[in-house]
Amino acid sequence: MKSDIEIARGVELKKIKQVAESINIPRDEVENYGRYIAKIPESLINQEAVDQSKLILVTAITATKAGIGKTTVSIGLALGLNKIGKRAIVALREPSLGPCFGMKGGAAGGGYAQVLPMEKINLHFTGDFHAITSAHNMISALLDNYLYQNKSKGFGLKEILWKRVLDVNDRSLRNVVTGLGNKTDGITQQSGFDITPASEIMAILCLSTDLNDLRRRIENILLGFTYDDKPFTVKDLGVAGAITVLLKDAIHPNLVQTTENTAAFVHGGPFANIAHGCNSILATKVAMTFGDYVITEAGFGADLGAEKFYNIKCRKSGLQPRLTVIVATAQGLKMHGGVSLDKIKQPSLQGLKEGLLNLDKHVRNLKAFGQTVVVAFNKYASDTEEEIELLRHHCEKELEVGFAINNAFAEGGEGAVELAKLVAETIEEKPSSALKFTYEDTDTVKQKIEKIATNIYGASVITYSTIARNKMKLAQEMGITHFPICIAKTQYSFSADAKIYGAVNNFEFHIKDIVINNGAEMLVAIAGEIMRMPGLPKEPQAKLIDIVDGQIEGLS
Repeated sequence: MKSDIEIARGVELKKIKQVAESINIPRDEVENYGRYIAKIPESLINQEAVDQSKLILVTAITATKAGIGKTTVSIGLALGLNKIGKRAIVALREPSLGPCFGMKGGAAGGGYAQVLPMEKINLHFTGDFHAITSAHNMISALLDNYLYQNKSKGFGLKEILWKRVLDVNDRSLRNVVTGLGNKTDGITQQSGFDITPASEIMAILCLSTDLNDLRRRIENILLGFTYDDKPFTVKDLGVAGAITVLLKDAIHPNLVQTTENTAAFVHGGPFANIAHGCNSILATKVAMTFGDYVITEAGFGADLGAEKFYNIKCRKSGLQPRLTVIVATAQGLKMHGGVSLDKIKQPSLQGLKEGLLNLDKHVRNLKAFGQTVVVAFNKYASDTEEEIELLRHHCEKELEVGFAINNAFAEGGEGAVELAKLVAETIEEKPSSALKFTYEDTDTVKQKIEKIATNIYGASVITYSTIARNKMKLAQEMGITHFPICIAKTQYSFSADAKIYGAVNNFEFHIKDIVINNGAEMLVAIAGEIMRMPGLPKEPQAKLIDIVDGQIEGLS
């Protein structure tokens, strides 16, 4: 089979205004970024159309390092729905340069289920990530300047919370010292870098409802505390307008196309292990304005992405998914069933059976949200018919959820017709129910964390560091305990220990710290050894990326 990039190059792309017209977006509303990419104004959102559109969430079992193929299934499902005569649009997150040059090599789907042009989407795209990086670091520069210029007046901050960001995996920047050198080179202080998808600006962009809401949220960003313990925000700097100007184009959703020339929105990119893991509310609603079916995804496993999609994105936007698809692979299930990584491509019915506990726990959690659930089996060449039938029987007879094979990677839309038919029929046959959130807005911060940790993860004991307890007290003093909780933890386990696979229960869950995202209006609880600035692997994907005869190689 051809590589992803070879398949992508073999597709004859339509001009982006043709793609826009195919879903009834007026040509004069399309802001071209070259021939095949465009920005679409969020002013086109029609709430009545949004309410009528059928939103479908795609999530997955607990992640493996090789991935589960959630994005490929999301794109494939949109292709399959269009194949059976439905008007479907996919709405995804933008890839980060960090993973592209680190472990993954790309994040635009795979095989014959991709969003295109994949090289541009995986690299600089429309510059949204650069705008977010610039806006975030502009705040850092303005804050440092404010401290420097007002030092002679006796002004200073007892604690500075705001770091810098960069869209590169660079462990050397996790902890740095700034302001070294001459007195005119700034105030010497300890700081650090997060990766851009972990920036609060990214979360703000993805949760904002319009430009005014974006500006309001930027004003509220908490930068630190004065010596008399008063919060110091971007509003105190007086620069919210300038930061909003840097983001005035980035806020508009990006329109691209799939390998079968159907419309796709790709906008925003917070990681789900350190942020809320969903594309922008605006892109989802624009897609729902013009699509009868809209497929979106949430990062990593359902314990992270889906939980945050429901409890944060849906809570704040009023979105109500009609159905959730959970993606599983035989290899992933066997890994969670105790099969060693070097043997997961080999047949193992026993390993598969043991791994079903991970799937079962995710399905129970999704049903607890009030969701209708179907399982998409993402097929690989090494899968056996016996393994597939075991999983089908387990899903349909024991879990009582729909099951379909997805082979969109190898066959495009045709390979997702079975899944598309199951999804469409299930939505028509089963009336949607209102989302049941894990916690109430009025719960305390501690109650919210414990409801997620016990009900979603399976923890039996939740412990808190002194720092975390002080932050909970601070949140109460600031009057922001109504904010939703965003737990930052490993994507490889229900627990905070990346080495514990399967469906672990009755474990201790420790909260190390709580980060106040006052602009994004959520509290980020840090659990375990989670890195907000990832490092590069021993053999980074960057070693395979090159340009040969004018063509980019190594993106996948």
